[in-house]
Amino acid sequence: MSEVVIKIEDLHKKYRLGAIGGGTLTADLQSWWAKVRGKEDPNTKIGAKTYGKNETFMALNGVDLQINKGDTIGIIGGNGAGKSTLLKILSRVTAPTKGSLKIKGRISSLLEVGTGFHPELTGRENVYLSGAILGMSKEEVDSKIEDIIEFSECRKFIDTPVKRYSSGMFVKLAFSVAAHLDSEILIMDEVLAVGDMKFQKKCINKMLDVAHSGRTILYVSHNMQTIEQLCNRVVVLDKGTVKYDGNVETGISIYLNNKCEGSSMYNNLFKKEREGYLPKEPQAKFNYLELLDKDNNIFVDGEKLRCNINWKNYDDIHDVQLRFEIRTIDDTPIAASVCSKKFSCYKDTETTYEVELDISRLVTGKYQLLVVLCEIGELGGYRDFDGVYPACVFEVVNSKLNDYVFEWNRKQWGHIQLKDLDMIEVETYETREKSLVNYR
Repeated sequence: MSEVVIKIEDLHKKYRLGAIGGGTLTADLQSWWAKVRGKEDPNTKIGAKTYGKNETFMALNGVDLQINKGDTIGIIGGNGAGKSTLLKILSRVTAPTKGSLKIKGRISSLLEVGTGFHPELTGRENVYLSGAILGMSKEEVDSKIEDIIEFSECRKFIDTPVKRYSSGMFVKLAFSVAAHLDSEILIMDEVLAVGDMKFQKKCINKMLDVAHSGRTILYVSHNMQTIEQLCNRVVVLDKGTVKYDGNVETGISIYLNNKCEGSSMYNNLFKKEREGYLPKEPQAKFNYLELLDKDNNIFVDGEKLRCNINWKNYDDIHDVQLRFEIRTIDDTPIAASVCSKKFSCYKDTETTYEVELDISRLVTGKYQLLVVLCEIGELGGYRDFDGVYPACVFEVVNSKLNDYVFEWNRKQWGHIQLKDLDMIEVETYETREKSLVNYR
């Protein structure tokens, strides 16, 4: 049985809305006396909203988790879901309002740029300070200092106060310290977004090494590709509660499907949030997109994607085209297609088209379908009337484009599988030797 290193039960975190106190006794008394008399608070800042004393916000609302030794857990969710709050409680930066938290082992965390380092100390001094906080002796830090400096790529600046570091340098050193010092649990909160691509790849490889060494990793990110590559378990948070805890691909799918919620009809086309994508007086606006004969949005072995798309026309528009884009679940563009003919639409009418999209070369996996109604100008530029991102999420399963005996490796080979190469045998007359040459 796996050893439990973190056990969370009924965890709550409540924050009070608005300012707490005026900062001085005089200001607090002035505010209290104004409230008693029913007058306006003299210390209210311009543009600030006045909240009642009982107005609160639940950042976490009854979280239950059990994390085992060696787990590499990705924590995902929308903004305000409670991800960072959970990591701050685990790192003991803030205390929970209610619930129990049991941690077995030392925690090394990297929550945000600037956390954990003293700006007046040099990089080297901050390394020793971090080691001391973890309970390591100077000799133990001495044995790792060279590896930390080498990994961080900050050797030239290691004896410079970190207040003079760029955000990228800061994160490089902070990650290096967190990954190399002796802690049983490593916590990361979307910090790799600051570093360059080369260092991000280096960090991911290091975290994989850390995970294989038996240490526990909790990683928050909005980059689903990184989550899929690094983690063996995913926790989806939504409005302070655990919506899903388990398989990585399933968790990512639930997070991304939150807008479509398993329906073949994309109801978000009607939601008010879409108004931000449109001009005040739109010339056309999508009503719905419906996948045909696919209530579960699953396509098997090269089936074509058929859908009905409908939109309202508020003006006469010409040279109109539909553009469909296919992206992975982490928003990586992989394919696009436009309709073969331009068409016109007329004011105060609705237009409906049935569209067939060839997805036969897509390998097994989940994908997003984006749809855009656009006009192509004389110089070939696009002007979008409306777009939905995404219009739906669909899945390709049991794709057997070839009689391969091995599973298609999407991480290495991509999401589109080309047709088999045709090979012909060519005889070289000079040497009578035979060689194979690609025909295509």
